[in-house]
Amino acid sequence: MKTFYYLILIIIPSLAAAQNSNQVQLANEYYINGELDKALDIYEKLSGNPQYIQQIHNNYLDILISKGDFKSAEKHLKKARRYYPSNVYYQIDHGLLYQQMGEEEKADKIFNETIENSKENKYLIGTAAQYFVSKQLTSYALKSYQQARKSDKDKNSYALELANIYRLMDKQSEMIEEYLVFATIRPSNLRYVKNILQNILQKEEDISNFKDILIDKVQRNPNEKIYPELLIWVNLQQNDFYGAFIQAKAVDKKFKTHGIRVMQIGNIALDNKAYDDAIEIFTYVSKTYPNTGIYITARRQTIKAREEKVKNDFPVELQAIRELTYDYKQLILDIGVNAQTIEAFRSKALLHAFYLDELDSAISILDEIIKAPRINPSLKAKSKMDLGDIYLLIGDPWEATLLYSQVEKDNKDSPIGYEAKLKNAQLNYYQANFELAKSHLDILKLATTREIANDALSLSLLIQDNTALDSSDFVMKEFASIELMLFQNKKESALVAFSEMLEKYPGHSLTDEIYWKMARINIELGNFENAQLELQAIRSDYPTDILGDDAMFLMAQIYEEHLHDYAKAMEIYKDFLITYPGSVYVAEARKRFRSLRGDNIN
Repeated sequence: MKTFYYLILIIIPSLAAAQNSNQVQLANEYYINGELDKALDIYEKLSGNPQYIQQIHNNYLDILISKGDFKSAEKHLKKARRYYPSNVYYQIDHGLLYQQMGEEEKADKIFNETIENSKENKYLIGTAAQYFVSKQLTSYALKSYQQARKSDKDKNSYALELANIYRLMDKQSEMIEEYLVFATIRPSNLRYVKNILQNILQKEEDISNFKDILIDKVQRNPNEKIYPELLIWVNLQQNDFYGAFIQAKAVDKKFKTHGIRVMQIGNIALDNKAYDDAIEIFTYVSKTYPNTGIYITARRQTIKAREEKVKNDFPVELQAIRELTYDYKQLILDIGVNAQTIEAFRSKALLHAFYLDELDSAISILDEIIKAPRINPSLKAKSKMDLGDIYLLIGDPWEATLLYSQVEKDNKDSPIGYEAKLKNAQLNYYQANFELAKSHLDILKLATTREIANDALSLSLLIQDNTALDSSDFVMKEFASIELMLFQNKKESALVAFSEMLEKYPGHSLTDEIYWKMARINIELGNFENAQLELQAIRSDYPTDILGDDAMFLMAQIYEEHLHDYAKAMEIYKDFLITYPGSVYVAEARKRFRSLRGDNIN
């Protein structure tokens, strides 16, 4: 009998709780469906039980306020705060109710009491601040963190939180100050701050002000590395590589990093094709640190930067190429052939092969590299592929494919192996073995690095689009044979052959590709006006085809970089942004347009 009574005592409360839980769910459904009176009726019955305050609070309070029943709302909030005195949501809701009632002083008092009572608890003050923000009470959120920092007696505490609040309040100078505080707390914070500032500092005026703040910080805190590093970063964001170089020099001297930071800036300048800046930076390092491990690298990079400048200044001056080979030779004579100079030896070979037509010299150097003991496997593989390219230059595709295949076999499932496979596919394409080429390319589209995948996809589509409707493939075969001529540096002959194709096959699906190839050849030959005519043909006749945006962007580049007609370049960049808003070149076109307009002048 006693057992029966015990069961009754357990079961009845459980059933009641389950029933009330169902009632909460039913009321919530009424609330969601807009049946507020039905929801209110249930909430009022449940509100007498403290157990359900948390479950019904938000919806119940919302209905009461929407109906203007402030008295019942205040009664509910007082009860909620009595049972849950540390719940900052209920405290802030009470203040919000007073605001609804027009009693600002009472609201302010509650908000301040909430901050005062929570300031020593990181969780509570964070919760309160976030809730203030969600209710558009950012000034109280700001005060929350300010009081918490004062309570901590740590001028660095809550820096990120304060920065984010200032950002919401559009107080940029205070925001930057707090982000800088956050950056100094630990080195790992610097990357986060850079990412944030990159999104915030969009206007030239904002960037200029930020640089002024950093300069002042550097002067006031000479031993703090964060500020000069940020100055370097800001200059790099503006592509002001020389400005970054000046700051990096100071960092190297102050923190005795022996030119390492300056070298990093030089490499960034080189990657961004700022060749003159790169040359000056690397030259500085080689002269300033002659007896250090970085000297050979700096000297090597100086020649490399000069090489890239010469190779990208059309038409290429062969005497300048010859001088580069002398410089490489002198470097190797001074230092010897070792792990640090062997890449320079390879660069010398490629200049002999592809610019000076001195194939025997190139082959001799590459053979020496390949046979060198303890050579880096990657460099050996690259040199083998270079040798394959040279055999293709002299018309020996069999030797070329043997070398490519060796590299592919020795470097399976690696970027070098994929590159060798791509070269074999291109060789098959030149020889008009389109099906075999495409089978290689289709594999490379799926299983390689982005750059090789893109090249594989482009060539695969070219073959597919121009052989599907042409059973004999004779036009495509002719096009591929001219591409081989281009690879072999027979530019003038290739230009004539492409021109003849336009006459023989008017309106063929390859026409825009032919115009594109002719434009690229004319650029390399320094015939910029002719290149513009061919690009204009694509722009006029094939604006929606795959090369439409490429052609228009390249036209603007030619006007900017070679013809120095900046007004015309601006006009085309502007039209480009309107015509091709989804192009991969949009960001670069916008940057160039703004630069020409004067937006980025410091």
